[in-house]
Parts: sequence; structure tokens; C-alpha cells
Amino acid sequence: MDNPRDWTDGLKPAAPGGATVIASERKRSDINLQQLSEHLMGSEYLERQRRVLAILGKEKIFSKSTQANLSRPDRYKLGLARGKRMRQLQDTHGWDDDDFLMAEYLVDDIQPYHLHISLFTAAVREQASDEQRAYWMPKIAAWEVIGAYAQTELGHGSNVRGLETEARWDPTTKEFIIHSPTITASKWWNGTLGRTANYAVVIAQLMLPENGTYKSYGPHPFLVQIRDLKTHQPPQSIVVGDIGPKYGYAPMDNAYCLFNQHRVPHSAMLSRHSRLDPETGVYIKPKNPSSVYGQLTRGRSVIVMNARLVLARAVTVAVRYLSIRRQFRDQDNPTQPLETPVLDYTTVQIRILPLLATTFALHYSGAHMRQLYERTRKNDTTIDTVDQAALSELHSTSAGLKSLATTLAADGIEICRRSMGGHGFGGGTGLVQLNADYLSKPTVEGDNWMITQQVARYLIKKVKEQAHAPASRSLSQTEAHIKTYLSAQTREPKFNVLKSDQAIVDAFNWRMACLACRAYDAREIQKKSWNSLLIEFHKLSRAYSQAMLVSNFYSAIAGHSNDIALLDPPTRSVLLDLFRLFALHTMDSEARDFQNSGAVSSEDLNELPARVLELMERIRPHAVRLVDGWAIPDYLLDSALGRYDGQVYEDLFHRAHVLNPLNRVTFNPDYKTDEIVMGSGDAGQILAKL
Repeated sequence: MDNPRDWTDGLKPAAPGGATVIASERKRSDINLQQLSEHLMGSEYLERQRRVLAILGKEKIFSKSTQANLSRPDRYKLGLARGKRMRQLQDTHGWDDDDFLMAEYLVDDIQPYHLHISLFTAAVREQASDEQRAYWMPKIAAWEVIGAYAQTELGHGSNVRGLETEARWDPTTKEFIIHSPTITASKWWNGTLGRTANYAVVIAQLMLPENGTYKSYGPHPFLVQIRDLKTHQPPQSIVVGDIGPKYGYAPMDNAYCLFNQHRVPHSAMLSRHSRLDPETGVYIKPKNPSSVYGQLTRGRSVIVMNARLVLARAVTVAVRYLSIRRQFRDQDNPTQPLETPVLDYTTVQIRILPLLATTFALHYSGAHMRQLYERTRKNDTTIDTVDQAALSELHSTSAGLKSLATTLAADGIEICRRSMGGHGFGGGTGLVQLNADYLSKPTVEGDNWMITQQVARYLIKKVKEQAHAPASRSLSQTEAHIKTYLSAQTREPKFNVLKSDQAIVDAFNWRMACLACRAYDAREIQKKSWNSLLIEFHKLSRAYSQAMLVSNFYSAIAGHSNDIALLDPPTRSVLLDLFRLFALHTMDSEARDFQNSGAVSSEDLNELPARVLELMERIRPHAVRLVDGWAIPDYLLDSALGRYDGQVYEDLFHRAHVLNPLNRVTFNPDYKTDEIVMGSGDAGQILAKL
């Protein structure tokens, strides 16, 4: 059709329209929206979002109206063009790094330069010596070189020590020989490397000559040129390319990369934490062996902080749409003139409102984790002198929270999608790409089940220490909870979780300590095999991380910090109800462990479903304003169902009738001819492209 704007332009949704409904929803709540948004996001963040969004809105290349209809090769081309334009805008407007990251976040279509500005830059900054930094960091900042981070291999992911790529030292030429001895040694999944990067930080086993053979000194980072800076072609000794289609991240060129006796100079080894004397061949090991994995820990901490906004986007769409969507009349009030808003059904509330509470729980623990990460180093460039106890706690916390947070967010997106019924399956949700892209997070930076072993190992060690620790020793919070459990005269304190918020927190920590002690007994006393305990270890990690979410949530909103003091009493009251909903709904889902640990009585556990219903009834009038508090712009949501003004049905029809390119073509359905597009004479062209 030449002009799809026809008589349908005059049609309106049945009354009351979505705009009317969403406005009335906002009037139901007395939450101070401006205070809440500044509390959650900060005034600086909100101003940056407004400023960058205004610039992006003027650039046609950042329009999202047709990108879902593009092929994957075209998505990569679009992503590359968008990345280039973002960098041009950074130069034009004097954006700092946070401005650039804001632009990338708002466009929400990962661009192929992403690993250059994230993992590659951070790896060089944290792993390079002062001399290497002075040479490379200006080139990296200016995008004179484009880099990637090549750690994961075809045969190894979470087990970094098992990587097969080798870096053999040749003392005669004073070079390292990077080599892939097997097909499973191929670097794999490394973003930006497939078609874009010309350099990469390659993690390889350092192999040094010793007694006529080579000995591995473990994985080390090497800065390796992958492609020529002029021709953008790799040398004969490197095979590199894009691995092909995947669930999400269509514009990202995830790579395979193999090395065949590829020689690099001695200076290629990033030597902030360990180095090799080129004259003597003497290896100087890191002062802190964990420094090699610092970048992985940082990546996990960022993922945890991002999980809250990803889930908030899905919940925002669901809450707004389900407030507008109506289905059936009230069974107990059949004369009611209007059908019931879907969000009023308790079967919908139990899926959505606890997820709304979860966004806040993730927010406060994400902030806590970021502070913990910053405390483990004296400055932002080295971890040589960190507090080892703090680093150990950070490593455990990052693994546990990464596992739980990404599981909650990934599962939550799908729960939101299903709750929206038939329209939840369509592209108008704005969740199709979000869902597909986020599916990587439960496995990237460590599979969510495998990395929980790190949490269990840490907690078993802490139980062992506390069983023999002197009473005067200063304890971390985790150690104190374990010590309290070990010192208790009875294992059944039965915290009164229905009457005391602090009791809720205490019950979560008691249950965690109980499971930690049981894991210690099974492993250290009964000598059960590690593999036989992995399922229990996963439960322990989940309990540990849930306790952190609950503790951090309560500490943030029940304390007297300046941040919480700026909120008015009605807003603080709703936040407390969100804390209770998150904690008690979680407790109800894990009731068996709370009962078996002695933390909560059977009678109180039986009352939890009714208490959860009460909390949802109190929170329901505030639901729309609560999601508004995250200040997620319509441009980012790209959702007909979740748009701020509530014009759901108008937008859904516009996307189908006007924007869908499929409706601009007249097809030939006659099976007797091979022609596809009417009058085009394109018979056989489809086969020719296969």
C-alpha cells in the first residue's frame, strides 16, 4: 500500500482509553515521584540521561522503528554505524565516558565496539605496567586501536585455569609464541573480536622452559595484534571470524580465534602483577595470585548492578500494561460496568508485584557490592595492596550475587512477558530483544550453577575458622552470623517474622549460617565427595545471596542515612512494604529450609501467604508510580505496552499498520508460479540467495 494512513486514523480505543486509565492510576498514589527517582538514580544520572537522550533523538541512525526486521548481517552493520556515530558525538559534544555509556544504554542495541570500551580497556588498565599503560592507554582512549578481551575458549569457560591457549617463551629471540594446540583451544564468544577488533588481550598459559621441557605458570594476559591497522586482515598465523547467529546481541561479532605459532614481543605480556625478565628468563610471580582474576570479579559486580535496571524495564512494561488491560467482570460484582484491570487479579499480582519489590532489593545490594569492590583497593588502578580478607569476601559475594541477580532478572523478564497474555508474545512489548539479549547473563562471567561452588568454598572455610577462632577477634558480618549460630544454646530461636522487620533479617541470616554449617559438616566431617554436594552448595549460595539482598534492603531503608532521610514518610512506608513483600515472598518460596533450620515456626510459615496478600493489596495502588520512579524513558523501553502515556492500543496498531515493512509489499500466493513479489519476476531469487 502506498499510503497506509487511511480511515483507520480516526479510530480510538474503547473507553476508558489507556491515557485516562494510566493518569488515574498515578493519582491513586501519594509517593513523591521526584524524590524517589533521585533516590534511586541520583540527580546527576537523571540530568545526564535527559541531556544525552535529547542528542540521540536528533539522529535518524538511532531510530528503533525497523531494526527488528533486519537480518543479522545488517544488524551488525547498523551496530557498527551506530558505534561510530556515538564516538563522533562524543567528540562533538565533549562527552565523558559516562555520557558515552549512557548513550549506549539508551540505544540498547549493543554495538560492536562495546568490548573495546569495557573489558579490553579495563584489562589493560588493571593488568599493564606503568610503562605499558603510558604507551597503550592514550591509543585505546583515542580509538587508534580497537581491542577485545579473549579469555573464554571453545572448550573452557568458567574454568580459567583449564584454558588451552599457550604462550611459550623463546629465550633465543626473546619472544612469546602464542599457539592453539587443539580445536577446543580456539578462543570463542569473545565479543568485538569477530570482525571489529585489531587487538586483543589474550589469556594464555604462560609456558617457560625448564629442564628441557616447558612448565605452565598458569593463565596470563598478553596484548596481541590480531589484524593489520590498514588492511584489517589477520596474518597467516591467526584465523579469526564471527561465530554466527545466537539468541541475542545480533550486532555483536562474537569470535572464534586460533593461533598457529604466532610470535609476539616480550612487551606483549601485561606485567603489572607478574613479569618475566627477558635477559635471565626469571619469572616474578604476582604478589597477589588473585590479581589475574580481578577483571572477572569486576565484570560480575557490573552485571549485578545492571540486573536491577533490566528487571525494572520488564516490570515497568508489565505494570503499566496490566493496569490498562481489562479482562472479565468481577465474579462477586457482575453489575460492574467495566471489566476488571488485569493487575487487580491476585494471580497476576503474585507474579508481578514481588518482581517489582525485587528491583529495589537488587538496587540496594548492587550499590553495596559496588562499595565493597571499591574498598578492596587503595585506588582504581591496582589490586596489589588490597585487603586479602576483603578480596576473598568480594570474590564470594560477586559470584553469589551474580548468580542470583541474573537468575532473578532473566526469569523475571519471562514472567512479565507471560503475565501480559497474548500481546506479551508480540514485538510491541519491547521485551523481545531484551529477553533474547539477557539470556546470556546466567552463563556469561561464570555459569550460574558452577560459580556457586566459590560461595560454598568460602563459607565452609569461614565455618572452620569460627569453630576455632578466639572470641576477641574482629568479625565480618558473615563471620558474626556463623559465630552466632555456632554459639547458640538451641537451634530453634523461632524469629518472630510476622511482627518484626529485624526478625526477618535475622531469620535469613540464621538460615544461611545453618546451611553453611551443614555444608561444613558434610564436607569436612563426613568427608562426602565434592560432586555429591554440588546441589546443596547451590542452595547454600542462594541462601547466602538472599540473606544479603534482604539485609542490604533493610539497612538501606530502615536506617538514618541522608539518602533515605530525603524521602517523605509515605514513600518510606511503601519502601518498607516492598522490603517485607520481597523478604516474605522469598521466605514462603523457601519455607522448608526456614523451618528445618529452626529460623521460623510452622505456624508463622503457614501465615505467610495471607501476609503476602495483604502487602500486595497495600502496594497495588502505588505500582505505576513505583515503576515511574526508575525514570526509564519511552525511547529505551521501545514498548507499545509500556509507554508512559498509556496509549497502548493506538501504538500497537500503528506499529503493525504503518511501520511493518512486510505490509508494504504485495506478494504472489499462487503456488503455480515461483514468483514471490507480485509483478517482480523474482522467481528463483530466493533459492539463489540460500
